[in-house]
Amino acid sequence: TRMARALVQLLDEWMPVVEGSEINDDPMAPISRYAKDLIATKGDATPIAWVHRDQRYTEKLATPDVTVADLIGDSDPIKAANLKLDYSDERVIHFGLIPRSHRGIFVINELPDLQPRIQVALFNILQEGDVQIRGFKLRLPLDIQFVFTANPEDYTNRGAIITPLKDRIQSQILTHYPGSVELGMRITAQELRSPAGQAERVKVPDLLRVLVERVAMEARNSEFVDPKSGVSARLTISAMESVISAAELRALRNGEERTVARIADLHAIVPAITGKIELVYEGEQEGPEKVAVHLIGLAVRNVFKELFPDPAKPRKLGRNPPTGTGRPDPYAQVIGWFDDNSLDLTATATDDDHRAALRTVPGLDGLVQEQHPYLEADEVPLWMEFVLHGLSEHSRIGRSTLVRSVRFGDVLGSVLGNIDEESDEGEA
Repeated sequence: TRMARALVQLLDEWMPVVEGSEINDDPMAPISRYAKDLIATKGDATPIAWVHRDQRYTEKLATPDVTVADLIGDSDPIKAANLKLDYSDERVIHFGLIPRSHRGIFVINELPDLQPRIQVALFNILQEGDVQIRGFKLRLPLDIQFVFTANPEDYTNRGAIITPLKDRIQSQILTHYPGSVELGMRITAQELRSPAGQAERVKVPDLLRVLVERVAMEARNSEFVDPKSGVSARLTISAMESVISAAELRALRNGEERTVARIADLHAIVPAITGKIELVYEGEQEGPEKVAVHLIGLAVRNVFKELFPDPAKPRKLGRNPPTGTGRPDPYAQVIGWFDDNSLDLTATATDDDHRAALRTVPGLDGLVQEQHPYLEADEVPLWMEFVLHGLSEHSRIGRSTLVRSVRFGDVLGSVLGNIDEESDEGEA
């Protein structure tokens, strides 16, 4: 739809029409009775109006209640009575949307939703370029560029495009998902809708923007998500809006004028994911919320391996590998601290408290600064939190999700804690 609306930019900025014409009659080639009579009467003195290209675009959503009269036209008994005309006079015709789009662009959105009998009414205009209005022996040779939009797979069983109509459509253009994370981020930023002042209050570092895009990419490749229905860009747009809103809500509650979004804010995108993906049978068995959390975890895991040393490699060699086998485990100090300690990160904590909690983990700040020395000071806590989530996704440290917080600790303690939680749920 966005592409179709941009087509008007290819038209001339202004177009001359016969003034008063309902169907944008060309002064040099009129087709309506009104324009022909006016030109025959006034000749070169015929009044001319100028139509801007933005007014040459007409869009109609294909709903089940659309009729042929809406699109093509029909006789208007009230008009006939007011003008005291016979019903056989073509001047009693009330033109539909298609004739009124003469010399313009006409778009039908969600074409499969249009009833088959209405689709048949489009045959003539697409093949011969004219329309026939019920009860009248006239043909209007319209000059219209038709554009239709539809989902490539009819996974909702709402309707279908009938074959003869498909045959009359000259070209079928299939759109595609963003080919890269960078392009996806640009699209999301372009379509993002945020209230005034929100951007000044909430800073969203590029790391979180990348993670949101990777969640969508993981969903498109997931075995739990139906590939026919796909995962549209609406998911990333809604997800980013949810992340920003969660961070803003925390800032308002804590009385902070400015805040930085966190990894914890990613959990606010779960409703955005569950409402925009179609699950296959296996996904339905897991449940939409579990699938959404799983996709977020995959995104964190894969992005972490791209931005930091792979945690799986040192693990195979031990924390202090023999000489010549490679560098020491860069995560050894951080992981070693969690053998006897735990860290609770509360989603509602102030930025100062959040930063102070992360700095209690020895070596965590230094690890981030060593791997990414270019970071701005207010982004470092986000990356420190990201390291903890990345290590937990690779099972180097344990993680337990509480009501409004996340607890990091040793792997064994986390596993036993999860078993106890599942047992309690089973007893309940």
